[in-house]
Amino acid sequence: MHLINSTPETRHNMTGKMKPLQRITQWIDSLEIRNPKIARLLCQLIPASCPFARDIQFFGHQLWRIPPLCQLNPLYEQLMGLRFRALTFLAQEFGETVV
Repeated sequence: MHLINSTPETRHNMTGKMKPLQRITQWIDSLEIRNPKIARLLCQLIPASCPFARDIQFFGHQLWRIPPLCQLNPLYEQLMGLRFRALTFLAQEFGETVV
């Protein structure tokens, strides 16, 4: 990524701020599912698809709109991958299908 009018020190500090998020994404991607209880829990906690937008209304008047959460969550792809690994584990090891 090229930043306009920035020094090498500024670029280093800006990329350094992303390291915690990158570490979390790598950690989620490296998780292995080995316990069926944990796999079932993950399938229940992580929704199968991006939740729909919500309109917050008060006495019939829309106060604000919440966009689909997947657009706001920087870990969405990693969480979908984790849920998929949990589903695959349950299907291969126990023949279970979770909806």
